[in-house]
Amino acid sequence: MKKVYILSDAHLGSWAIEHSRTHERRLVSFLDKIKNDAAAIYMLGDMFDFWYEFKYVVPKGYTRFLGKIAELTDKGVEVHFFTGNHDIWCNDYFEKECGMILHREPCLVEIYGKELFLAHGDEFSTEKGFRILRSMFHNRLLQRMLAMIHPRWSMWLGLSWARRSMLKHKVRGDVQYQGEEKEDCIIFAKRYLATHSSVDCFVFGHRHIDKDMPLGSGSRFIFLGDWISTFAYVAIDAKTIEHKYYIEGESREL
Repeated sequence: MKKVYILSDAHLGSWAIEHSRTHERRLVSFLDKIKNDAAAIYMLGDMFDFWYEFKYVVPKGYTRFLGKIAELTDKGVEVHFFTGNHDIWCNDYFEKECGMILHREPCLVEIYGKELFLAHGDEFSTEKGFRILRSMFHNRLLQRMLAMIHPRWSMWLGLSWARRSMLKHKVRGDVQYQGEEKEDCIIFAKRYLATHSSVDCFVFGHRHIDKDMPLGSGSRFIFLGDWISTFAYVAIDAKTIEHKYYIEGESREL
């Protein structure tokens, strides 16, 4: 039986990541390895460090990644793309040119009889500054204003902002696990589970944390980590939900 894979937070194109071509090739290598046994792949946001899709222009680069996605969808593999807080500015390019299925909101899905709640995770942040910034990113008027800037400058602005954001969070140590009583995603999951007890597993990205924990009532919570340093993913078949690493061409369980 084929598997369903879930991953997130590759931040392709980031100016804060050295050897960006090698970084992209590692992700493509993983997708190539699973292409024959994948029924579906869910990418839970921030696959790009900054993506802004103009009406007639798309960002430079990502040729190997997008080409591999097109190959997968041409083979009949479902590829689901969730927008994150770094790549929300997409229209129909991924769907029309690459065959991906686009999700702008969290999803409750059934996979091999298991009920999973999937989301990027930024939706549940209660940090005031981030909430203000997120509302600005989702504001249609501000999006149109950015589209009026020449791509040379708007892409520079976006990639510069994304680089500063990543480096700032590393310095502040924000990616450290804060404990289940302080992690907004876990707090949300517990509240949701109280009224939706059938959920078998919550899988979120965004926080760049590897975390796999029980929630009670037989449910489970997984922070996906990222595809920058941990290369973590989830593989699901009819029997198990496995949280794994992809390491130099091989995979091992967490």
